[in-house]
Parts: sequence; C-alpha cells; structure tokens
Amino acid sequence: MRVNNAKVKNVIISVYFILIVLIIILTSVFNIFIDIPYNPVLIFVAVLFLFIGLFVLLFRVTKFFEYDSDGLKISILNKGLLSSEGLSIKEHSLEFEKDKLISFQFQNFIIYKQLVLNVLNKRDHEKKEVFNITLVGRKKRKYVKQSLRKVVRQNNKEKNKS
Repeated sequence: MRVNNAKVKNVIISVYFILIVLIIILTSVFNIFIDIPYNPVLIFVAVLFLFIGLFVLLFRVTKFFEYDSDGLKISILNKGLLSSEGLSIKEHSLEFEKDKLISFQFQNFIIYKQLVLNVLNKRDHEKKEVFNITLVGRKKRKYVKQSLRKVVRQNNKEKNKS
C-alpha cells in the first residue's frame, strides 16, 4: 500500500502567500498611521515577530509524508514540503523489513500529529523512529494504521510460534 500527502502542497503555498500579503498590508497600514501618539514601530515589530513565528511553525509542521508497504520492506519518508529537490536537509527516511516492526503509535497533539515506530535495528536493539503526519488526511492515516496493525499482528503470531 502506498500513501502520501502530495496534494497538500498547493494549500501550504497558498497559506505562505496569504501571510506575505498580510505582512505587506500591515506594513503599509502602519506607515499611514505613523503620527499616532502610541509607538507604531513597536506594534509593527510585534506583528512582524508574530508572522515570523507563524512562518517557522508552518515550516516545522508542514512535512511531506510517504508510506510504502509493498513487498518485503516498509519504507517511510518525511521531508520538508517546500524544500527543493537538490536539498534534502530535512529529510528523514526509514526502510526496514516487515518482521523488524515491534509496535507503532499515533500521537495526536493539538496542531501536530506524529507516528512513532519501534523497530529492531541490525543488532536487534529496539529503536524509536518518529515521523510527522500532521498533513496526512484521516482516511490515509487509517490506511497506514491498518497496514501497520496487520504487520504487527503477523509478527506477533510468528513470535509466538517459535
């Protein structure tokens, strides 16, 4: 099963565009009302920091997610949604055999969702991997959960047999 959230990219680009337009509008509004007795520069700096905070928050939350469980291995990719093809600085990928999956958990915070996988590494030590799934739709998260649940159930059956 292959799942990704590639369609969300256009929405995120639109949100960035709206934020930039709002910054330009607020800048011009503050320049018009520069004669007001209170300090408009201070308000402008506060608004600017607010928008910079929103940019950083959007940049950290907006991640491309791809899940592929076809074949004998599971591969999961998480990378920055707006990063260029040449730069893979924020890329987090994991590929492992299905029998190495111990458990998984979906964690749902207010504005952030993540998938936590417990996987055995080459030395049979448990390793925790975390992936950002904030922008993955509910149906697609359900499909990933079903696929991972099936793999964990199969691994537990094989473990109990031996």
